[in-house]
Amino acid sequence: MATYSTTLTPSTAFHLSPNFPVNPPSFIPPQFLTLFRFSLISKYAPDNVSSFEHESDSPKIQEKVSLLAILKGANSFLPQVVLASTILVLVYPPSFTWFTNRYYAPALGFLMFAVGVNSSEKDFLEAFRRPAAISAGYIGQFVIKPLFGYIFGTISMTIFGLPTPLAVGIMLTSCVSGAQLSNYATFLTDPEMAPLSIVMTSLSTASADFVTPFLSLLLIGTKLPVDVKGMVSNILQIVVTPIATGLLLNRYRLIQICLFLYSSVLLFLVSHLQIFPKLCTAIRPILPPLSVFVTALCVGAPLAINVESVMSPSGISVLLLVIAFHLSAFIAGYSLTGLAFRDLPDTVIMSLMGFSLVMLWARKKEAAA
Repeated sequence: MATYSTTLTPSTAFHLSPNFPVNPPSFIPPQFLTLFRFSLISKYAPDNVSSFEHESDSPKIQEKVSLLAILKGANSFLPQVVLASTILVLVYPPSFTWFTNRYYAPALGFLMFAVGVNSSEKDFLEAFRRPAAISAGYIGQFVIKPLFGYIFGTISMTIFGLPTPLAVGIMLTSCVSGAQLSNYATFLTDPEMAPLSIVMTSLSTASADFVTPFLSLLLIGTKLPVDVKGMVSNILQIVVTPIATGLLLNRYRLIQICLFLYSSVLLFLVSHLQIFPKLCTAIRPILPPLSVFVTALCVGAPLAINVESVMSPSGISVLLLVIAFHLSAFIAGYSLTGLAFRDLPDTVIMSLMGFSLVMLWARKKEAAA
């Protein structure tokens, strides 16, 4: 059997014979040979390609690299963008009112897709191998949070004199599972911890159809109805499908499983699947700015719809109570999980229950670095 060298020099990499490999088996279609040659070139030639670039092209290359760096670093401007969108909502609410509920699920799905593109299935499998961390996060979600919700809901009526419906709203908010937007913020803070955050949020959301009605009955004396079918559908649309798609695009050697299939039809399909990793590489630089834009919409749209309530006298009181609620929950979560876990990322990720707190922690990490 003939053997072929895989050590390619720049001269051979770009001048491969059209008949390479020599005398291929007849059952291998031409598309596969082209794909095979291109795979070898892509694998072994890139390190030496720069030596063939003309010196006059170097400014263009540097300009391209700088642009990519700016695009990839767009996430660092997320706090400023969110703040600017908040101010814009307060000044001109119609700028965000067009972003209605029907766009919200696809927007969150896009953010989860961005996480999937930058992750691997091993990251999620590793998250499932940490039952202690998942259990601690679950307890914090449905024990610590509802407890503080009840405390601050009571304070809103007794001290601030707010109407009962607002107090009930604070309590009910503390009984629901975490939002997917916090998963994306976790990804910005520490990408390695994003799968753990997604697993925690998904499990708490899946069980919320049983836990949330029980908590609402316990805290306010009324059983809150939950749309189980709609909740499962949202998990599939917003979390499972986008992340699975991103992971699929990120598998650089998925097609190697099919290299020796005898069917020319399958090989033709495989040759087209080869574009997945290249597509993934191409879209990665533009994902951060798009994600920042989508996040600003997800933050600004609900505020625009409820801007009149927010600007009312009671709205300021509710805002102060919500801030106090999140800070208290963060301190409690950080302290309690710190006693059980010595790993700082685990402790932080189980403590950060709100998007704003995650971003504040991210800024702190950047300053420390």
